[in-house]
Amino acid sequence: MLGYRFQHLNPEEQSEKTPFEKMLDIFMQLITITSGDVGETMKWMNELDRQYKLTNEDYGMGDFYQELKDRGYIKENPQDQSIEVTAKAESQIRKSALEEIFGKLKKSHRGQHHTPFTGPQGDELSADRRPWQFGDSMGQIAMTDSLRNAQINHGINAFHLQEQDLEVVEKEFKTQTSTVLMIDISHSMILYGEDRITPAKKVAMALAELITKKYPKDTLDILVFGNDAWQIAIKDLPYLKVGPYHTNTVAGLELAMDLLRRRKNTNKQIFMITDGKPSCLKEPRGYYKNSFGLDRKIVNKCLNLATQARKLKIPITTFMIASDPYLQQFVREFTEANQGNAYFSGLQGLGDMVFEDFKKNRRKNL
Repeated sequence: MLGYRFQHLNPEEQSEKTPFEKMLDIFMQLITITSGDVGETMKWMNELDRQYKLTNEDYGMGDFYQELKDRGYIKENPQDQSIEVTAKAESQIRKSALEEIFGKLKKSHRGQHHTPFTGPQGDELSADRRPWQFGDSMGQIAMTDSLRNAQINHGINAFHLQEQDLEVVEKEFKTQTSTVLMIDISHSMILYGEDRITPAKKVAMALAELITKKYPKDTLDILVFGNDAWQIAIKDLPYLKVGPYHTNTVAGLELAMDLLRRRKNTNKQIFMITDGKPSCLKEPRGYYKNSFGLDRKIVNKCLNLATQARKLKIPITTFMIASDPYLQQFVREFTEANQGNAYFSGLQGLGDMVFEDFKKNRRKNL
């Protein structure tokens, strides 16, 4: 006989991890902070082990290092014998970032987004009912509702099922979205001893993992901007480093809009994570730089691009991870010009806001 089998639940036993799994979680956090430097990460691991006793007599740091190799998380470069992370480790880093930032995420249908539009050629059955129309498939017919209509219309004794009795389940259309994520890698992202680039990388990795796994039909382009702007691959995210750069927001926006022009999707959007003011432009004679406050020449260029993006129906969501009032005022002007969204945040809530606004933008712009 089929049924259920019950047994005593031991929470500690259920949540118990092996020594390797516990230390792997820490390793993945540190490898992101060190931008993929395995040697530096292992030095930190040893220091943490000294302070917090991560290892014991049965499982030492050498065992963990060897297991990282055996399981394919790190490998030796045959050219210079340096140790580097593998593609498997890069994937695990993105998964860890997704779990950390989007931990509330629940499973859903693969790669599709609901829209407010319905019709017989839609993609997924909804809860709505309507009379049958020519072109509706047999699979859409709500049999119980149709039989009930036939009994009401013709009586129980003389049962007839006619065209006007049929009801169908409405279908919802779904859509795809193209997103460009801009990441500021100017020097201010590590200025005054505050690490802002690591949370930005985690958000980018989580977003990349979210789109590629949950919405595989969408497109995600990632670019970084300092003195210039250039595109990077998803696999490069863990290795991002801040450079001795100013903030050329104009170059980043121009590249983002150029990438979106090549995409055929109707729904397009830009996410920009930054902590500082635009302070650089590239001109024919060289770089125009001004780090001493908001430069009206640079600001006007940014506002013009924001307006241009609005005309192209590309909303820009800016995540400002700085609290300076005059910088926030610039973001407000920029957002007003684009009619997009702006969030002023510390580092802790950045991931949640990216996820919430990502979902909202996808639905709003359909």
